[in-house]
Amino acid sequence: MSPAAAPPLFPLFVDLRQRRVLVVGGGAVAGRKVAALLASGADVALVAPGLDPALEALVSTGEITHLGDAFQPEQLDAAWLVVAATDAPEVNRAVADAALARQRWVNVVDDAQLASAQLPARVQRGPLQIAISSGGAAPMLARHLRERLELQFDDSFGALAQLFIEVRDRIRTRLPELPARRDFFQQVLSGPVPALLRRGDADGARHHLTALLQAAPAGRRGRVALVGAGPGDPGLLTLRALRLLNEADVILHDRLVSAEVLALARRDADRLAVGKRVGEDHDATQRRIHALMVERALAGQRVVRLKGGDPFVFGRGGEELQALRAHGIDCEVVPGITAAVACAAYAGIPLTHRDHACALQLLTASTRSGEAEHDWRALARSGQTLAFYMGMAGLSRLRDRLLDHGLPASTPAALIENGSLPQQRVLVAPLSELPQLAQAHAVQAPALLIIGEVAALATSLHWFGKPPITSASQRCCNSNSDLARAA
Repeated sequence: MSPAAAPPLFPLFVDLRQRRVLVVGGGAVAGRKVAALLASGADVALVAPGLDPALEALVSTGEITHLGDAFQPEQLDAAWLVVAATDAPEVNRAVADAALARQRWVNVVDDAQLASAQLPARVQRGPLQIAISSGGAAPMLARHLRERLELQFDDSFGALAQLFIEVRDRIRTRLPELPARRDFFQQVLSGPVPALLRRGDADGARHHLTALLQAAPAGRRGRVALVGAGPGDPGLLTLRALRLLNEADVILHDRLVSAEVLALARRDADRLAVGKRVGEDHDATQRRIHALMVERALAGQRVVRLKGGDPFVFGRGGEELQALRAHGIDCEVVPGITAAVACAAYAGIPLTHRDHACALQLLTASTRSGEAEHDWRALARSGQTLAFYMGMAGLSRLRDRLLDHGLPASTPAALIENGSLPQQRVLVAPLSELPQLAQAHAVQAPALLIIGEVAALATSLHWFGKPPITSASQRCCNSNSDLARAA
């Protein structure tokens, strides 16, 4: 299996204290591995025909054991881990084969294909360690990241980790429930304790932490945050949204929230998919969402109701906030980048433009009672942009309504499928032809519909993903526009 196709390595920190680790090799590379292993308390045994001076000194002082010049498979019987660090590929392969036969983890220096374990680049501050691995594919990248992290994390992080170790038992006694402990740690980390440690005031930091612990409530009141997840690209999350995702006990997420956004949440948070599907009773589903938010919050949990786009733009956030207020639950709203803004931007469509549109209307193609009713005559006026959410819902009927009320059939329109995601597709055509083009290319929800002169700009301003798919008549319009500009 190629490195690109292989699954990622499973990160694991192991306790090697007084456990035998066999190192095969006696040069400078083996010396670096031995030094790291000794720092972890390992019982290191060495096999090599010759040792560099630093390794000879460790053997002479009894800090490591030299088993002999040649590797023998039985030397692995007492080992928990083996490191092959010779400059002889045939020896390294023999060590790897013997380790595999005996079910021992083996690290083969500079040969990821032979290795079953890899030693990562590390940043260490006291008991705190940050390990970085590229899976053996790009060790220089891992080293580069380590160098950057070395600059970002000063020695105070080690002192902070040591302080938490010292008071660990007192914290668990004072705050037996995990949610309350999590809140306490967040309070400490966002308060003056880290700054005191950076100034070298360990006593002041310890005193302040102790005062916070004594004042911390043993229980915790739940709360709910209605958080906008944006259109799907995790890079469009707000910093506040990211922080709440990392504090959440439970995340109630819509169907359209991307897996990449969910991956940024706390690993041990409950993730409950509560998105609505075609054919379901949406009102009943919404009532279940309200009940879940209330139930979890009353149980003392931090709930994130994660919604695609923005909670207050066609997201039923207002209904959910009303339900929470009715039960007296503490809540907040974190805006997200709504689909019209994000999808249009990723498609290269400016929603307003001095030459084409001086007004913007955000609309939905469907409502609680079915097809949405609008002032179609007003929507058919020129000089504006119409952005329809749930744009695939009744696309042909929507086109017919607008054309019947006077909107020219040649008005440019665009459908943006999976906007901001790698699989984004943009279709551009005159409004009269767009339903047929969408059908021909099997466009599926989620898709945003944009109608107005600005939609045609996607053909020349696109910058993300593949170029737009256009109808024949739209391509003709584009060619004529190009000729006019050239003239």
